[in-house]
Amino acid sequence: MDDAAPAANAGRRNSGLARLRSLRSPRRPRIWFEILLIAASYWVYSLVRNAVPEQKAEALHNADWIWSAETHLGIAVERTVNHAVNSVTWLIVSMNYYYATLHFIVTVCVLVWLFHRHPGRYAAARLALFATTAAALLGYYLYPLAPPRLMNGGHFIDTVLVHQTWGSMASGNFKNMSNQYAAMPSIHIGWSLWCGLTVFGLASAPWARILGLLYPTVTLFVIVATANHFWLDALGGVMCLAFGYAVSYAWYGSLPHRLPKRVPLPRRRSRPASLSTDAPIRADRPATDVTARR
Repeated sequence: MDDAAPAANAGRRNSGLARLRSLRSPRRPRIWFEILLIAASYWVYSLVRNAVPEQKAEALHNADWIWSAETHLGIAVERTVNHAVNSVTWLIVSMNYYYATLHFIVTVCVLVWLFHRHPGRYAAARLALFATTAAALLGYYLYPLAPPRLMNGGHFIDTVLVHQTWGSMASGNFKNMSNQYAAMPSIHIGWSLWCGLTVFGLASAPWARILGLLYPTVTLFVIVATANHFWLDALGGVMCLAFGYAVSYAWYGSLPHRLPKRVPLPRRRSRPASLSTDAPIRADRPATDVTARR
């Protein structure tokens, strides 16, 4: 009996480790669960982001500090880029629509592509994206920041207002539906870089890999040209993505692109020999005989 308790504890410990190991192993994603999860996650993201108090005075003060820091570093060229691109109407209007829509559309498309073509890597990549978003939400709460277009005396052009671009949640009739002082970090950069690295690391076609690298590069230019972010906001987005990948690596023990492409189907349990389809079903006596005896 003295040996029974340690053996039972060891068994429970091994069972717990096996269960944890099972949870950390990639599984085949289920479409209905993923749709619900992504929809719920985006709803929570929007709710939390817009629930962060709009601390206008602090956000404007932080924007002045960021601008001064970039000026000291010699990288404060956002205003020059903003004015130069704004002079080309078709280009800046295209960038306004790009900023308002593609960060969501492209991210969902990459998730769908992963789901169908790389199911074994899907969960790890999704975890990196979700952890990146969670870190960004924490940044919005801890460091309110006004975008360049809202700075006092910054002389930036709010390109959405000037060109009356439809659909932006940052200006115009929609501005009261979105927190205007959540510029640090740039989730556009975090998400676009996640998309770019995922496509570059997993796509086989050279043109797709090139597009993967171009997407975050163009996004960086767009967020600056439209006066929605500073360069340092983009650096914040990169840091959030690095945190996201660290969380994914800690859980799965590997980066997404190093995991198996597909998850093997679970083995079917073998049927007992007595229930095999090849074995005849034996009866002790015919049914007619039983009926006749009643």
